[in-house]
Amino acid sequence: MFNEEMFNLDIENIKNDLAIEGMNITENDVNMFKLFANNQVQMPELIEMIKNQPIQY
Repeated sequence: MFNEEMFNLDIENIKNDLAIEGMNITENDVNMFKLFANNQVQMPELIEMIKNQPIQY
């Protein structure tokens, strides 16, 4: 079963690590990962979602 509390902790650590590298993770990015982690979308669908997402600076 999916552990939301653990997921949020890990996402915050990942966000912090990527921020150090100058990368920003949006809430939309997190939501797409949740869909993938919960097997609601497969990798090809996730790739299409990412490709269709506007680039944010």
